[in-house]
Amino acid sequence: MTTSNSFRAAHASNPDWAVAAEHVAAGLGDLDDTYRLGFLYVSDSFAASLEEIAAFLRQKTGVTHWVGTVGLGVCGAAFEYFDTPAMSVLVAPLAESTFRIFRDAQSETLSGIGQDVAWLSEGKSPLAVVHGDPTDEMLPQLIEALAEATGGFLVGGLSASRGSHAQLAGEIVDSGLSGVLISSAANPLITGLTQGCSPIGPTHVATETEHNVIVTLDGKPALDVFRDEIGEELAQDLRQCAGLIFVALPVEGSDTGDYLLRNLIGIDPESGAVAIGEHVEIGQSIMFCRRDQASAEEDLRRMTRKLKQRADGEIKGGLYFSCVARGPNQFGPDSRELGIIAEELGAFPLAGFFANGEISHNRLYGYTGVLTLFL
Repeated sequence: MTTSNSFRAAHASNPDWAVAAEHVAAGLGDLDDTYRLGFLYVSDSFAASLEEIAAFLRQKTGVTHWVGTVGLGVCGAAFEYFDTPAMSVLVAPLAESTFRIFRDAQSETLSGIGQDVAWLSEGKSPLAVVHGDPTDEMLPQLIEALAEATGGFLVGGLSASRGSHAQLAGEIVDSGLSGVLISSAANPLITGLTQGCSPIGPTHVATETEHNVIVTLDGKPALDVFRDEIGEELAQDLRQCAGLIFVALPVEGSDTGDYLLRNLIGIDPESGAVAIGEHVEIGQSIMFCRRDQASAEEDLRRMTRKLKQRADGEIKGGLYFSCVARGPNQFGPDSRELGIIAEELGAFPLAGFFANGEISHNRLYGYTGVLTLFL
């Protein structure tokens, strides 16, 4: 459990959701009526009970409004629950006039989101904490459209579950995007993105492509360029590259060297072509990246240290959305990923989950961690 004079957080694990929720409610302590918004993340063992858990916490804590979703794991301050029945909660003392919950956002309804919210026209981008359905093929376009319609900066993740992909936005929804818009003018906050990979070579230009197949880079067979950059040991047995080497698509106009990671899905030694999990256009920039624990730790510390400089004082609360391929799968056991955040930023109330895709600004990412701090 973590508490402060402002935001409060608690997490618990138990095979019985009612027992875990009781522990969470007790861990939050006595809450007055300033606590109006709660974030609830449950592991997929509790996916079918998300609505009941929210109702229980609403009654026990007095917090009226709840948003959240399901993950293969959940996290709290310096702690991770992965592949085990657990829940993590953050409650915020935000005035109801400074946030608005929305649900089941589809392209035809986006224009109406926030029309009745006065502070959306104040000229300062709101924060949108969003959760999405990973089976919705239109989600990347919806994310971009939501950011444009609201002028907001989006953070969040896609549900990750072996069962229901339920989202919570006041009530249960199971499609599209849902979440909450929060006035950043009334509630100061900062966000950061950490990648799980490091580039292993320079940026190249795709000079011949076919759908998701890169035939040539810089006029050379793509596989030749790939072999040169990954090193002799990996080049001798390309099967070793699975889960280790990825393709990075630099984000156009980014001033922070941002990029989107995509999987290598095929190699053709005869033609020298490389297939990736994304449509590639001629002229598009391409990099190859290596994904390992050392690279991920280095970038996580870079991100948290930059946020610490920007925070310049007390952190009241936080939300963290990390990829299911991170956590113990990349950083090792003993809650190492969340432990690094605590080492760099100190103790503060935090909740989050391990997602099937992470959302930052107006894009859908993979293999990343997205941290939002309330100041």
